[in-house]
Amino acid sequence: MQRDNSSLFDLMRISDHQNLFFCNDKEVGLKAIVAIHDTTLGPAIGGVRMLPYATEAEAIEDALRLSKAITYKSSLAGLNLGGGSAIIIGNNRTEKSEVLMRRFGRFINGLNGNFIASIDVGTTQKDLEHIHAETNYVAGLPTSLNGAGDTTVFAAKGVYYGIKAAIKELYGDDNLAGRKIAVQGVGSVGEHLVSLLRAENARVYVSDMTEERKMKIAAKYKAEPITYSTSFELDADVYAPCALGGTVNPDTVPRMRCKIIAGSANNQLLDEEVTTQLLKDNNILYTPDFLINSGALISCFSELEGYGADRTDYLIRHIYTATRHVIQKANEENISTHQAAKELAEKRISDMKKLR
Repeated sequence: MQRDNSSLFDLMRISDHQNLFFCNDKEVGLKAIVAIHDTTLGPAIGGVRMLPYATEAEAIEDALRLSKAITYKSSLAGLNLGGGSAIIIGNNRTEKSEVLMRRFGRFINGLNGNFIASIDVGTTQKDLEHIHAETNYVAGLPTSLNGAGDTTVFAAKGVYYGIKAAIKELYGDDNLAGRKIAVQGVGSVGEHLVSLLRAENARVYVSDMTEERKMKIAAKYKAEPITYSTSFELDADVYAPCALGGTVNPDTVPRMRCKIIAGSANNQLLDEEVTTQLLKDNNILYTPDFLINSGALISCFSELEGYGADRTDYLIRHIYTATRHVIQKANEENISTHQAAKELAEKRISDMKKLR
C-alpha cells in the first residue's frame, strides 16, 4: 500500500472504504482512528487496537486493512454486520487509563451506531466496560454485564472447525487423533485451541515468543515444545499460526513441510499473489484466516442479537461447512482458497446490495 504519494482518499479508494474518522483530544491524550470498510450487511463492527505505532501512516494502514478483513469475515460467516476497525495510538501498558477509554467511548457514541467496538490487541474486557460507560455501541462485554464473555474461546472453536474441515479434505475423515499440529503462539486463543486439539488426542507441538509461556502450556496439556522462529518448518499435518501475521510468505513457504495451514493470526499471508501461488506449487492447503477466524465475531453478533449459547455454537459450527465450500470452489475453478473465499464474501455483499 502506498503511503507517501497517496492521499487518504486514494488509500480508501483502493480498498473501497466508506469512512475514516479521527479523534484528537490533547487534554486526555487520545489519538484515535476508526475505519469503516462496508456497511452493506449491517453496522460496522471491529476491535479496538491500542499500540504505539511508529507513524500515523502505519496506524491508518492497519485500520484500513483490519476493517476490510472484518467485512469478509462477517460475510462468509453469514452475519448481518459490516467491517470496521478502531486504532488508539499509544502504549497500552503505560498510557491507558479509564478517562482515555471513556473519552474514546464518547467518540464512538458520536458515530451514531455506524461502528460497534470490541476487543483487539492491547485492550481488555475492563477497557470495554469503560467504553460502555459512555456508549451502548459495544460488544464482547463480560457476562456480568449481560455480554457473551471471553471471545477467545469462540475464536479458538472456529479455528478448530476449520482445521477439521481441512483434515477431512485431505484424509477423507476429520478425526484429529494422532494428527501432528504445530500451534505457533499460545496466548488466549492459542491455548484454547491446544485444549480442543488435545481433547481429541491430536499430537500438538507448541511454540511462543515467551519461553515461560510455551513451557507452561506444553506441560499443562502434555504438548511438545518447539522453537518459535522455526515452528513452521515442522513436518506436520497442520501449521496453525496463532500469533503475529505475515508468517506465510515467499521466504517461509518453500521451507514448510506441513500439509495444511490453519490458524487464528490475522493477515497470515505476506505478498498475497506470490505466496498463494507458492502454496499451490508446494501442495499446501491454506484455510484463509478471515474464513476460519470468525468465532469471536460470531460471539459478538450473538450478543448484539440476544442469541443464546446454542445459536452461537450453531453459527460457529457453520465455519466447518463454509471451509468445505471454499475448498470445493477452489478445486472446481482451479483457483487459490484465498481467492475463492474472497469471491464468496464479495458475492454475498453484492447480492445484498441488490436487496437493500
